[in-house]
Amino acid sequence: MFQATIEQSLIFAIMVLGVYISFKILNFPDMTVDGSFPLGAAISAKLLTLGVNPYLTLFVALICGALAGGITGLIHVKLKVQDLLAGILTMTALYSINLRIMGKSNIPLFEEENIFNTDYSIIITIIILILISKLFLDYLLKTKFGFALKALGDNENLVVSLGLNEKKYKVYGLIIANAFVAFSGAILAQYQGFADIGMGTGTIVIGLASIIIGDTIFGKTRKISGTSVVIIGSVLYRAVLALTLSLGMDASDLKLITTIIVLIILWLQNLKNKRRR
Repeated sequence: MFQATIEQSLIFAIMVLGVYISFKILNFPDMTVDGSFPLGAAISAKLLTLGVNPYLTLFVALICGALAGGITGLIHVKLKVQDLLAGILTMTALYSINLRIMGKSNIPLFEEENIFNTDYSIIITIIILILISKLFLDYLLKTKFGFALKALGDNENLVVSLGLNEKKYKVYGLIIANAFVAFSGAILAQYQGFADIGMGTGTIVIGLASIIIGDTIFGKTRKISGTSVVIIGSVLYRAVLALTLSLGMDASDLKLITTIIVLIILWLQNLKNKRRR
C-alpha cells in the first residue's frame, strides 16, 4: 500500500506542477484543470485502444491539454471574461468534448499496452517522468520567459513597463500549466488501467491542497525549490489520505476528507500569520 501511495502521489505531482504555474506563479485561479486532467486521460485511453504507441499518446494528450489552456487564456484576454469564469467555461465545454472523445463514460485499458509494461518497475518509470517534468519546469523558470511569468503574477504593471505583452505571457503560462495537467491525467489512466469521465472532479482542490501543504511546511525554506515543495506536498497529501482510509473511512469520503484537510491547513496558516504580525 505504501508503494502504491507513493506512485499515485508522484503521478498527481505532475498535475500539481501545472496548478503551481497557474495558481502560484500566474496568480490565476484556473478551473480548466478539472477538464484538462480527464482530457489527457481520455485521449491517451482512446489512442491506446486504436493501437497507438503508449508514449505517443502521452505527447498527444500533452498537446491537447496545452490547447485547452490556450482557449481559457484567449477567453480571458480577448473576450475580457473574468479569470475564474473563463476556466469554468472551458472546463464545462471539456466535459462534453471528453465524452465525445471517449464515446462512453469509461474506457478499460487492462488489455492494452502501456508505458508500465517494461522491464523496469512502475516506481522507476514514474520517477523518471516526474524528474523530467520537474527539471523542465525548473529550467523554464530560470529563463527570461520564466522570470517574466513570475513578474506577471507578482506585478502585472511591471511586465507592461518592461515592454512585454502581458496578455501573451498569461496565455503561454496557462498553456504550459494545462499541458502538465493533461500529461498527468494520461499517465494516471495508463497506471490505473482505465479512463473515466468523472476522474477530473476535484482536481483543482487536490492541486491546491498539495501546494498549500508543501508551502505551509517548507515554503520558507530557501534551500528547497518551489517545484520540490509542491512535489513533497503532493506526497504528504496522498499519505494523509491513505492514513485516513486505513483508519476505516470509506473511499467515497475522499472529497470530504480533502476539504477538511485544506480547511485545517488554511486555519493553521492564518494562525501562523497572526503570530508573526
